[in-house]
Amino acid sequence: TENGAAFDDYVDPNGAVRDLNRIAYLQEHVSAVHDAIDAGVDVQGYFVWSLLDNFEWSYGYSRRFGIVWVDFPSGERLTKESFHWYRDTIRTNSVEYATSVGAA
Repeated sequence: TENGAAFDDYVDPNGAVRDLNRIAYLQEHVSAVHDAIDAGVDVQGYFVWSLLDNFEWSYGYSRRFGIVWVDFPSGERLTKESFHWYRDTIRTNSVEYATSVGAA
């Protein structure tokens, strides 16, 4: 299954995208998938929509779904905090509930 949420992400003055709303959204949904597995549901996979910011029919380029920021004019990419959270979640097979996420 896949899911994601669109937010008004922006690059802060330090060059980071701190998308804590997306992390909270993903935490809830990944936890629900984990609960479903514990209840015996045969979950084959979970995917975040989307890896990259892209054109969305409802929003055009104004709202961002990706866990990687895309500067549309230049094509430059920047990993968001949600990228690092999701990477760590996959790596450890556990959901961390943090109020701040580092880009370690």
